[in-house]
Amino acid sequence: MATTKKRDYYEVLGVSREVTSDELKKAYRKLAVKFHPDKNPGDAKAEERFKELGEAYDVLNDADKRAAYDRYGHAAFSGGMGGPGRSAGGADPFDIFREVFGGMGGGEGGGIFEQFFGGSVRSDREGRQRGSDLRYDLQIRLEEAAKGVEKEIEITKLDACDTCNSTGAEAGSKAVTCPMCHGRGQVISSRGFFQVSQTCPRCRGTGTTIEKPCKKCAGDGRIEKTSRIKLKIPAGIEDAARLRSTRNGEAGIRGGPSGDLYVVIHIAEHEIFQRDGETLFCEVPISFAAAALGGETKVPTLDGPASLRIPPGTQSGTTFRLRNRGMPVLNARDRGDLMTRVVVEVPTKLNAEQREKLESFSQSCGEDNSPQQKTFWDKAKDFFS
Repeated sequence: MATTKKRDYYEVLGVSREVTSDELKKAYRKLAVKFHPDKNPGDAKAEERFKELGEAYDVLNDADKRAAYDRYGHAAFSGGMGGPGRSAGGADPFDIFREVFGGMGGGEGGGIFEQFFGGSVRSDREGRQRGSDLRYDLQIRLEEAAKGVEKEIEITKLDACDTCNSTGAEAGSKAVTCPMCHGRGQVISSRGFFQVSQTCPRCRGTGTTIEKPCKKCAGDGRIEKTSRIKLKIPAGIEDAARLRSTRNGEAGIRGGPSGDLYVVIHIAEHEIFQRDGETLFCEVPISFAAAALGGETKVPTLDGPASLRIPPGTQSGTTFRLRNRGMPVLNARDRGDLMTRVVVEVPTKLNAEQREKLESFSQSCGEDNSPQQKTFWDKAKDFFS
């Protein structure tokens, strides 16, 4: 059966081979948002592009995998290696391990956090191999990140074959010595004056093969299945945080242990609020009269409208702090603050009566009521002397 040739990972992400970790992260995020399935419902090409982006980023964002890819290309990850395979996955409902990694860029997150698809893949003498780790990108709203939310996702992955019970063998069949490597698990080929030993491609280094492979899974012990999964997202989760669920990745080969599932959280941009950690920021317009005379105005918060007292003479751009109205701290009872910047609106249309009164007001003010303007022109005198 014909296979589609994989594109160069640097080409997939539209970056050069000298790309830095920060540049790689920005390029991935931009394209991932563009081709996200939520923004392209029913578009199979966009979905495949999205998976391709995730696969490329998983490799190039890891220093060791990137070095291997730069040297060997896609061949570095062939032969059942548990690395860049599929970009979505899942299993039966699970308890999320609240391991939140700090960001997706290279070097972020610290040494105590496990990296995606880490470690080498080894087989035992029966050919059992650990399954690949999987990744699922999930977009949520800021309000959902603030309060916590339960989401249901649909994922397709390689799961245990129910016909052979993951063994890969037909009923009554057994493992026999591999006829290609004669049980050594290695084959030797001559390259000029040299002899090169490499893993046997038929038995994958186990030294044995299945006498009668299962017809349903072709001896792999796994078949593709689709599952619906409920995920609990904790309140206060950050953008690009990663949640890990052990043993909920792809099933292992011939009954080997399953890989892990990683859920990467993407928080959509909000129309009103901007976020920096636990602190929220927003701008609220107020009238010229309210800024001059003072009073109260309504301010949006994640918990509903709140009142803000405006002192008389408030200048445009003044920022007020509303304590404990920001984002919750992850796995804690504390909350951040909401920083509200007021913007004084200037009337764009005046009737005759309003214009007359405003002109009269302006004449009566004089320079004493415009201290900032007076200070500015005092400083600017030197430019005109």
